[in-house]
Amino acid sequence: MGSKNKLRRFKENETFENVIQPGREEVVSGNFSLKGKWAEHFGNDYPIVLELGCGKGEYSVGLARKYPGKNFVGIDIKGARFWRGAKTALEENIPNVAFLRSQIELITDLFAEGEVSEIWLTFPDPQIKYKRTKHRLTNRKFLEKYKQVLNQEGCVHLKTDSEFLHGYTLGLLQGLGHEICYANHDVYKNEGSPEEVLRIQTFYENQYLEAGKAITYIRFKVK
Repeated sequence: MGSKNKLRRFKENETFENVIQPGREEVVSGNFSLKGKWAEHFGNDYPIVLELGCGKGEYSVGLARKYPGKNFVGIDIKGARFWRGAKTALEENIPNVAFLRSQIELITDLFAEGEVSEIWLTFPDPQIKYKRTKHRLTNRKFLEKYKQVLNQEGCVHLKTDSEFLHGYTLGLLQGLGHEICYANHDVYKNEGSPEEVLRIQTFYENQYLEAGKAITYIRFKVK
C-alpha cells in the first residue's frame, strides 16, 4: 500500500464514528474513557465480542452482520488495514461493530474485568521461532489477560492455517487445565464446525484455501 493511500486512510479513520484511536499514554495511565463503559458506546447492553488483530476487519464485520444482538470490536494497531472494515460497516449501516486502534497487549487497560463475552483470534502470526513465543496470542501471558476481561462463561475462538499454532495451543491448554470446548484440525473437511467458522472467510483465508492449506479451529475457556 502506498504512503499516500495510508495517509488518506488515516485521515478518513479520524472522521469515522465507529473508529476509536486512544493514545497509548491515555490507555496505560488508566484514563481510557471506554473501559467498563463499552455498553454506553454502543447504546445497549448486548454482549461484547472482540477480534484481536482484526486486519481488514472482514471477520468483525461478518460476525456483526450475522449477530445483530451482539457488539463487536475489532482491534489492530494498523489503522490503514481496518479502514476497509470500518468503511464497509458505515456504508452498510452496521451499528454493532467498532474498530479500536491499539496494541493487543493492552487489552486489560481497554476493557474492564468481565466486560467481554467472546474473543476471536483469526489467523494470527504463529510466531514459530522459540524467541518469539512471548508474541504468540495464545501463550500463557495472553491467556491470563483474556481471563481477566472475559466473563465467567466467556470463551476464546482460534481460527488458523498454522498446524504449529493449533498444536501448540492445544498442548498448552491441556497442560494448564483449561477447558477445550471444541477442536477441529480441518474445518472444511470434517463435520461439526460452527457456521460462523465456515461462512465467514478473510482475504488471507481464501488465499490459504486456494493453496490447499487446512484451516483449523479451537474454541476454549480459560479457567
